[in-house]
Amino acid sequence: MPLFPHINKTLALVLFVVTLDAMGLGLIMPVLPALLREFLPTHHIATHYGILLSLYAFMQVIFAPVLGRLSDRYGRRPILLASLAGATIDYAIMAATPTFWVLYLGRLLAGITGATGAVAASTIADCTRSSDRAKWFDYMGACYGAGLITGPALGGALGAISVQGPFAAAALLNGLALVLTYFALKESHATPRASTTNKPPHTAIAPKPIFAGLTALLVVFFILQLIGQVPASLWVIYGEDRFHWNTAMVGISLTAFGAIHAIFQAFLIGPLTQKIGAKHTIVIGTMTDAIGLLCLAFATQSWMVFPILGLLATGGIALPALQAWLANTANAQAQGTLQGTLTSLTNLSAIIGPLGFTALYSATSWNGWPWVVGASLYLVCLLVLKKR
Repeated sequence: MPLFPHINKTLALVLFVVTLDAMGLGLIMPVLPALLREFLPTHHIATHYGILLSLYAFMQVIFAPVLGRLSDRYGRRPILLASLAGATIDYAIMAATPTFWVLYLGRLLAGITGATGAVAASTIADCTRSSDRAKWFDYMGACYGAGLITGPALGGALGAISVQGPFAAAALLNGLALVLTYFALKESHATPRASTTNKPPHTAIAPKPIFAGLTALLVVFFILQLIGQVPASLWVIYGEDRFHWNTAMVGISLTAFGAIHAIFQAFLIGPLTQKIGAKHTIVIGTMTDAIGLLCLAFATQSWMVFPILGLLATGGIALPALQAWLANTANAQAQGTLQGTLTSLTNLSAIIGPLGFTALYSATSWNGWPWVVGASLYLVCLLVLKKR
């Protein structure tokens, strides 16, 4: 009998759900400002747009670890169902609301219940051997990226017909994921309560601390996510200022990066991690990305960006390898808590990073400084990894 009899079906379904969830997020991005224009004067749009995005991230920082821990106690399936139900209700509210303040209520609900990524990662950790986890975490990232690429394209097309259309479509996608999860997803996590309920207190074995030996790696994870906010926040602005890109050129550069990144992730991360280990894979990723960021800082011609994209794509191998290392090191009964904490750190970086790097970009006369600062932060990661 196979070690994981439902591994293929379970993992395939989880990856599909992650893709649908990311598509839902991507669908609304092109048209959220247009929806706000139905309620607000033009000069207030940017402020409330930023607040709505930050509100979701802030709720995730607080509640993702809580939901992760609940999934350790009660199982992955019920928490994932609650998360998808919250997203479905949020998008339905945004599609149908006649009142501005209800948009904030919807984003609050979505942020509080938004544990899809954390529970999906926990399920992968439950269903895979330690040697395969980096590959599957990478697949999850690729599916999320595919959803974020497909979603905005579909959202833009639907938004040309109706501002509410993308929100209704996002609600339908998450509703579909909810139905699939309810009927097809099997529980992957065996809670530890049954094995300890009947044991006298003096015979119970004290559980391994949840984050024993992981603090330094969690710091590295946060720094990697924070550095990732440099291109996320500045790519378009930097391209326009340094290379005089138009919208079409920005789109071409992002598409090229997405394609190169997908190829590298599909064919590099799994074999490399198995051959040289997670630590050395992370070191290669951080060093390559640091070189790429420095090259961007000093690039003077538009064509130089495209070979640099290969360096940045190679740098993308660090996060899946680190996530696998964390999952392999953590208490087996605390994967949900771990993945919720990682989601919280990711969203914290998404709050701090854009504010800090855009402020640095605006405050300095040379627009290469944010890239240099991002590359310099990798030194902290390398120093931490050297001690592991």
